[in-house]
Amino acid sequence: MEYRDKNLVCVECHQTFIWTAGEQLFYADKNFKNEPKRCKDCKAKRNARLNHPTRERVETTATCSQCGKETTVPFRPTQGRPGLLQGVLPGTQGRLSLG
Repeated sequence: MEYRDKNLVCVECHQTFIWTAGEQLFYADKNFKNEPKRCKDCKAKRNARLNHPTRERVETTATCSQCGKETTVPFRPTQGRPGLLQGVLPGTQGRLSLG
């Protein structure tokens, strides 16, 4: 089958972009059934958004009141709420305090 460049419209920015014959051949080789929906710029922006969450990971230093060990936790503990640290036996659960 002979492929020819084709004009498509991006679903995000509504600009026309060219889907080249080479890209169409690549899609056919990979058995992709759908034409691309986004231009290269919008696709790159979308991938960056999906691969890098906007939410920043929080690491807080906390001390176990039971064993006195200091550790970091991936959340902000509520003062006085119990938290089981690795190495502290269940039933002797320590309390996390901000360090």
